[in-house]
Amino acid sequence: MEAIILGDLKLPFSHAVRVGEMVFVSGQASVDLDTGNIVGGTLAEEIERSMKNLRTVVEKAGARWENIVKVGCFVRRDEDLPEFNRLYREYFSEPFPARTTVTNCLPPSLLFEIDCVALID
Repeated sequence: MEAIILGDLKLPFSHAVRVGEMVFVSGQASVDLDTGNIVGGTLAEEIERSMKNLRTVVEKAGARWENIVKVGCFVRRDEDLPEFNRLYREYFSEPFPARTTVTNCLPPSLLFEIDCVALID
């Protein structure tokens, strides 16, 4: 097992853990990976930064974006689901990864968070 840690973590977790040919990525939010500070914004801005962070961690762990097989998405407000689904298609295409989406679960400082499982080929 190999832990992947980028920048200054403010909480006790690894950005990802690689086990064999699988990578388990912790929730990535609109956070500056160097400082660990939250960077707020609109839903679109937070999704963009979160996806950028997710890609950085996935690639640092040795996987490719196209090999993400499962994602967990966390959206603070129910009313943001249509916009979230529209934006999600900008980052993932068919065949889409398996996905779980949970709403009304984030603190007021975040609008979006995403985690994933990826395979290394």
